[in-house]
Amino acid sequence: MSKAVPPPNPTARSLGFCTFPSFAETQPHLQRSCREAWVGGGGKPESKSARNHSMAEDRMQLHRWELKYIIPEELALGIREFVRAYLDVDEYGIGRPNLSYTIHNLYLDSDDLAIYWGTINGDRNRYKLRIRFYGDNPKSPVYFEIKRRSNDAILKQRGGVKRGAVAAVLAGQLPGAEDLVSGDARQSAAIQRFVQLMEADRATPTAHVCYEREAWISPSDNAVRVTLDRNVLIAPEFNARFEARMDGASEVFGKRVVLELKFTGRFPDWFGEMVRIFGLKQGSASKYADGIATKGESHFYRHGQQGPVRADPAASEANRRARLGRIERPLEGA
Repeated sequence: MSKAVPPPNPTARSLGFCTFPSFAETQPHLQRSCREAWVGGGGKPESKSARNHSMAEDRMQLHRWELKYIIPEELALGIREFVRAYLDVDEYGIGRPNLSYTIHNLYLDSDDLAIYWGTINGDRNRYKLRIRFYGDNPKSPVYFEIKRRSNDAILKQRGGVKRGAVAAVLAGQLPGAEDLVSGDARQSAAIQRFVQLMEADRATPTAHVCYEREAWISPSDNAVRVTLDRNVLIAPEFNARFEARMDGASEVFGKRVVLELKFTGRFPDWFGEMVRIFGLKQGSASKYADGIATKGESHFYRHGQQGPVRADPAASEANRRARLGRIERPLEGA
């Protein structure tokens, strides 16, 4: 028997609206939670100026567990109604369509896509190098990020810099204190490590990935996050231009949504309840690797490169096809 969903939090009431997807209509406790949020409304919406400020504040979970699911939109709407009883919607999504803000990532890789193939082949201690930005505003910072994965564990390093310093960092120079977004020593260390890995891999800009993120966060800390990523697009990008415009973009997951459950401590009990109620099947969902595999590696090789010399090319191709199969049949799990 399912446990009752707790009363909705104040943020859910302040949104001033609720939707009732067909899935929620089959789950009375989910529908009741949403209806209570609407009836109990009246909370003051966040000001427009508060929503539009720069994303310079860093609230990233630097070490966490991460579980991914590819789901249809109808299921995503039902999950939204479930999650809002436990978490607050991210302030950057309030008042926006689908409660979402846009994220752009510029991924770096070697000429033979060694980082990409490391993901396809499930290499241990693999990582990705990317630069995150949130739009065309030349005054907004960009963030150099290293994302390492070991099974379901994620370790991130991230350092923000002003846009005027990006070219120098990509040339191997470390930014001065005046170019950093934060005085936090961890951010300086992250950029230094990024440069080391970039030079070791001879990695340069390779792909631009863009998506709309709906994020829900713990009201008291950053220990738990749930994100729903929609409209995931990928395009080849061999220059560091940091523009929202994408040339030759392709959909990665179609109209489906990437659901991510992220937590830094123990697995929340209500995560398990949500997985059971909605019949979620965990699988892989790498926007970069799945994007390249879906569009085709030939679009991302430089200088006429036809691919890396791999110890077992047949196994690599089998892994690639298996990954594409999981994208096509997401509800069957990994």
